[in-house]
Amino acid sequence: QVQLVESGGGLVQPGGSLRLSCAASGSIFSINAMGWYRQAPGKQRELVAAIISSGSTNYADSVKGRFVISRDNAKNTVYLQMNSLKPEDTAVYYCNADLAVVGTREYNYWGQGTQVTVSS
Repeated sequence: QVQLVESGGGLVQPGGSLRLSCAASGSIFSINAMGWYRQAPGKQRELVAAIISSGSTNYADSVKGRFVISRDNAKNTVYLQMNSLKPEDTAVYYCNADLAVVGTREYNYWGQGTQVTVSS
């Protein structure tokens, strides 16, 4: 069964860095896109960064120049390098993937989330 497993969250000081990882496993035929969303308490979930099959990337304006999304196709894994972290980056970060399972159509999957807390 397809699942997305995130890792790398934790507590960091402002200005610090974290690297999140998300590995997709299962009978995957192809991956159209993978990305990261985040949700702070009382706020709507928002797209942070995404990377599509061509390698093109999209970033939220709030993280441009600080975060970098990348992927390892051989491992079906997406990474989010987060630099110059700010307290407002504090949220639960969720991995998301649009992928096609062998024998069926493209579908959307979510990870369970990993907490990122930026505080001094």
